[in-house]
Amino acid sequence: MTRQQRTYHHGDLRQAVLTAALDVIAAEGPSALSLRDLARRAGVSHAAPAHHFKDRAGLLTAVATEGYDLLAGALGEATDLRDAGVRYVRFATDHPAHFQVMFQPELYRTDDPDLLAARERAGERLRAGITNLPAGKGGPDPRLAGVAAWSLAHGFATLLLSRNLTAPLEGRDPEDVFRTLTGLLFAAEPSGGTP
Repeated sequence: MTRQQRTYHHGDLRQAVLTAALDVIAAEGPSALSLRDLARRAGVSHAAPAHHFKDRAGLLTAVATEGYDLLAGALGEATDLRDAGVRYVRFATDHPAHFQVMFQPELYRTDDPDLLAARERAGERLRAGITNLPAGKGGPDPRLAGVAAWSLAHGFATLLLSRNLTAPLEGRDPEDVFRTLTGLLFAAEPSGGTP
């Protein structure tokens, strides 16, 4: 087998490049990505990743799409809004590279059909948690409640990943702390009117 044949023959080049990209993003951030470097890490020619991703934006689109699919799966069995929030935080800590890319749309092709479908699946799962909230007079507006819940989970996950919660958590399990926060912020108002 010639060197060129070894360079282009790879079992699952697409997945090998994605895995290498996730490692780079987790360690150094998305700005450190280079298709040439990823090809070197995967042991293939510098042009080989372009066959699967075309360019850097295509690779990051694939990372975001995979991330939204993973998020939809993580949220799939949530029992209620609080559980969905815990699963969201767990997803972010289990998949920090995906999480970084998913919420930076300037990095990828936002009109990609696979990305749009994956994002919609994840959105449906997020919205499913608010369908059980009381509605009507005196009840929260479900859309605003959804924004509040997402903001809490996303903000908590972002602060956690950027190591801004190390001191406040004092070594406690982040998921337990998140459950406590949701209890504090989304507790039912006491009956009897004004405090």
